Amino acid sequence: MKGFSILAGIAMVLFSATGLQAQDSIPTKGFAAFDETGVFKPYEFNRHAVGDDEIQIEILYSGICHSDLHNVHGDWRKEEYPMVPGHEIAGKVVKVGKNVTKFKVGDYAGVGCIINSCHECDFCKNGQEHYCSHTVSTYHDHDPYHNNERTQGGYSNNYVISEDYAILIPQNADLSRVAPLLCAGITTYSPIKFAGVKAGDKVGVAGFRGLGYMAVRYLKHLGADVTVFDLTEDKRGDAANLGAERYVNVTNPDEMKGLDNTFDFIISTIPTNYDPIQYMKMLKWNGQMCIVGIPSNEDMP
Repeated sequence: MKGFSILAGIAMVLFSATGLQAQDSIPTKGFAAFDETGVFKPYEFNRHAVGDDEIQIEILYSGICHSDLHNVHGDWRKEEYPMVPGHEIAGKVVKVGKNVTKFKVGDYAGVGCIINSCHECDFCKNGQEHYCSHTVSTYHDHDPYHNNERTQGGYSNNYVISEDYAILIPQNADLSRVAPLLCAGITTYSPIKFAGVKAGDKVGVAGFRGLGYMAVRYLKHLGADVTVFDLTEDKRGDAANLGAERYVNVTNPDEMKGLDNTFDFIISTIPTNYDPIQYMKMLKWNGQMCIVGIPSNEDMP
């Protein structure tokens, strides 16, 4: 979780948005990658003006997601540069369009990985916008609803977004902890809730990095019996500190013995190539497994 706090500090020190005024476009400062090497440099660009149904957010915190690194390095597709990543955004509303009802100036707002969709398909009309064929990503995308402008993300000092795609954050929330919830948090929380995990269930978390940390915290809050799987010994103490009952180093054959048919639910957050069958064998009859980690193309089996 250290990376989140580092970037938060950078955002607060370097990207304090002051004196933003209404204009045709909004000057923005960010950190961008200029090629697949992933070297970041200061970058200035403009965002479109705040529309009638939109809000402008002064970004105070932006999390670092592993998918940011994949995108910067072009691991999944050929990318365009300069690229300002970041889709775990938390900040303060500094301007609202005339039709906005969900936010007022001074509210806290969050942004995740999707910033727009068609609003017209069945998915959009039934609150399932992420299935829409015309979603717009927070960065490394083109926005057909705003003259096909390139989207740039949260490693910057402001963001402009429709109120429908921003999340109202409670005023009493610790904003320094909120940003990672907008991707890593919901990516693990959603399948855990969908699976109906409850107190006493035996669950496994495969991969113990950003997503894995989140999963363990949610699962322990629900009262589950948690086993963490990873490749190294240096995370064993962290898993215990978060309340995990067991830590299994998958490179140690002895620790892998006797685990078949023992788990009600397993969530895999592994972002590299691995064998999911070894985990599926560990499920009880009618057990469930969810895979949320996505390897780079070159690591795909």
